Amino acid sequence: MQHFCEALHIRYNLRMFRLLAVTAHPDDEAGNFGGLLPLYHDRGAETGVICLTPGQAASHRGSARSDRELAELRKLEFGESCRILKVSKPVILDYPDGQLYRQELNRVVYDLTLLIRQFRPHVMLTFGAEGGVTGHPDHSMAGIFATLAFHWAGRANRYADQLHDGLTPHRTQKLYHATAEFSLPNRPPITFSPPTIVIDIGNYLETKVAAFKAHKTQSPLWPIFEDNLRKRGANEMLHLAASVKTGAAKAETDLFDGVEAT
Repeated sequence: MQHFCEALHIRYNLRMFRLLAVTAHPDDEAGNFGGLLPLYHDRGAETGVICLTPGQAASHRGSARSDRELAELRKLEFGESCRILKVSKPVILDYPDGQLYRQELNRVVYDLTLLIRQFRPHVMLTFGAEGGVTGHPDHSMAGIFATLAFHWAGRANRYADQLHDGLTPHRTQKLYHATAEFSLPNRPPITFSPPTIVIDIGNYLETKVAAFKAHKTQSPLWPIFEDNLRKRGANEMLHLAASVKTGAAKAETDLFDGVEAT
């Protein structure tokens, strides 16, 4: 397992706020959170992405002659995409693409819990159980794993063997699931959670497109992705799935609304 390495009117202290996205495949970071990640970096937050698989089972394979070659190519593409998105803490794990539903839940959540305790995000982003606009089962499982890790990372009685050499439980303050108000054509129906925050990513739409195009093995998807993206406009929608602050959900304009610096 790989461990972490090292614009607008709203600005944060770079040392104070951290944002972490958990995804399933290389290109998910761009396709789903490719506006929010650079936007919040430029506002001063530190950003990270954990991708659970290297995408070795993809239908589009570029020049790769084997799953392992494809995995290595897609890891490089993930790195370039994260560079474009200004992600300072990119991590890609080696779980099997297309097989996340077959993985031992406790093992995956253990790995994610450790990484959360290391990075100590204030806010996390991931998929809902519906699997995002594609309904991909890997997206569904990534969201389930990440949601469990969000809760368990803050409890001293979960994976207590991790708590040594200064590592302590970490209670992330907010968890958001990606959501939408549209479905892709010719796909089975998807039931989304209602958006509680809609963020206009403005010119970061172009950054999002550029980051997606860093995934050159997936070039057959580029025109489909860009066409759908430009049709629905420069918004990214999320559903507030959990918060340390109790009370009725309200419409928000900032992911860090109500978050306390720690």
